[in-house]
Amino acid sequence: MKLYGIKNCDTVKKARKFLEEAGVAYEFHDYKKDGVDEEKLANFVGEFGYDVVLNKRGTTWRKLDDEIQDSVTDAKSAIAVMVENPSTIKRPIVEGADKNFIGFDPVAWEMALELGELK
Repeated sequence: MKLYGIKNCDTVKKARKFLEEAGVAYEFHDYKKDGVDEEKLANFVGEFGYDVVLNKRGTTWRKLDDEIQDSVTDAKSAIAVMVENPSTIKRPIVEGADKNFIGFDPVAWEMALELGELK
């Protein structure tokens, strides 16, 4: 299992703590340190939709120029913005063996653990 995010993000910290306390082994990919794989990001956008993967509620998005924000009209343009601004990617994204997850919801993750989906 691989967890994608940013090390200093509070939500990512909570997700990592949850996994560690549950004894779930995972590899962590830090967008700031390890970069963004455009193809992998495109796969996540294909699965979840660019409107879910692109975090428009965050500070980074709000600080972008209106011109950049207005340029996001489809998956391709959203991916381009996220590659250039990794902090605009919703966090965390978990790439599991059988299922992927986006965002941290402890109740949903607990259920996924019980069902063997989070492994």
